[in-house]
This record gives sequence, structure tokens and C-alpha cells, in this order.
Amino acid sequence: MQTLKINVAKIDKTALYNGAKGSYLTLNLKENKDGTDQYGNDGFIIQDIGKDRRLAGEKGPIIGNWKRAAAYAPKEPSHFMASADSEDEIPF
Repeated sequence: MQTLKINVAKIDKTALYNGAKGSYLTLNLKENKDGTDQYGNDGFIIQDIGKDRRLAGEKGPIIGNWKRAAAYAPKEPSHFMASADSEDEIPF
């Protein structure tokens, strides 16, 4: 899981596009070159402005940052689960 923080005031509204169920915004996540920054961000978010504008040399605005969520430790098997070695045991 990743957490994104976006400054909506920086969204280039001319790059929004209409789809079948509403208006859409395409975002690109880029990793920081030097890894996690001083604020714990692993990368930044760039608004995609479309192929034609990119080919014309324009760059999309940086509208936020993202970070990876802390990894969760796998859960231990429940003591209610039957062990794989013993098919005869009933777990209750």
C-alpha cells in the first residue's frame, strides 16, 4: 500500500479528461533518486498532461508526494485452526 498526498490547487484542470463515468485525472508516481527524503516520502506525484503536450516539451506539474506504508508482519496462525499434521483433531 502507498499513501498519496496531493495539493489539489496545483492540478492543471485543462489536462482533465471526460470518460464514461465522469472526469478523470491521470497521475504518475516517480521514486526519489536518493531514496526516502527527510520527510519520509519515497517519491513524488506528477500530473500527466497528455502525449501531445509532453512531445511539445511541456512537463506536468508536481502535485504531491507519496510514501510506502509500513510493512505489516504476517499474522500468526490462529490456535483455532487445525494443524496440518493432525487431520483427526477438531479445532473446537
